[in-house]
Amino acid sequence: MWRVKRKKWAEIARERMLILLSLAHDEALSHNFERARRYVFLARKIGMKYNVSLPRKFKRNVCKKCCSFLIPGYNAVYRLKRKKITILCKNCGRRMRVPYK
Repeated sequence: MWRVKRKKWAEIARERMLILLSLAHDEALSHNFERARRYVFLARKIGMKYNVSLPRKFKRNVCKKCCSFLIPGYNAVYRLKRKKITILCKNCGRRMRVPYK
């Protein structure tokens, strides 16, 4: 019984996270970064509560330190070095390194 409820809760949480992250993307494109940060913060909070990770397509676009939605050229710098993508958040200065596939 508990597993069935947990699956339903996780599915609902995943849907809500997708909605919030797509809203954050739209707000970041319209240069409203504070509202986008709030949407990302709420999505991460829902994910932590129900033990659901961020969707893969949004995982690289979110800074884990300051919860800002990263848009290349506005608040993020993307560099390709030595088989890695280096993403620099301009808000907090955190570097994220992601290997090539």
